[in-house]
Amino acid sequence: MKGSPHRRARVAEAIRESASETVLFKLRDPRVKMVTVTRAEVSADMQHAKVYVSIMGTDQEQRACLKGLQHAAGFVQKQLADRLRMRFTPAIVFTLDKGVKNSLDIARLLREEGPALASEDDEDAAGLEPEIVSEDEPFNMDGENDSEG
Repeated sequence: MKGSPHRRARVAEAIRESASETVLFKLRDPRVKMVTVTRAEVSADMQHAKVYVSIMGTDQEQRACLKGLQHAAGFVQKQLADRLRMRFTPAIVFTLDKGVKNSLDIARLLREEGPALASEDDEDAAGLEPEIVSEDEPFNMDGENDSEG
């Protein structure tokens, strides 16, 4: 039997909040730093939860931090059980959220290529002169001027 999508969304939000609070204020693992909990997803039976995190740093620092988070998953789950009053507390798995990193990469590329693209647009537009139509002259919907001569 599947749970209500609204209930799953509420539980996912509660998991995100609780995991974020626990990671920020209660974890003492030195590997876990510069972490943002971005979202959480809960399975239909509410037995499993994926907590997506964004980790700033090099790939090696991200791997170490993710390993520290996986090591602390039981502690985070216990904190969640204290907060949520459910029959079963979802088993938590931390997953690296690539969305934030991808958006930063795209923004960087746009900053780098932006001036080059703008100069190409200026060159393309330089050969085109806008057609100016006088207000006194009738104007067709086809975009052509009706005046003769």
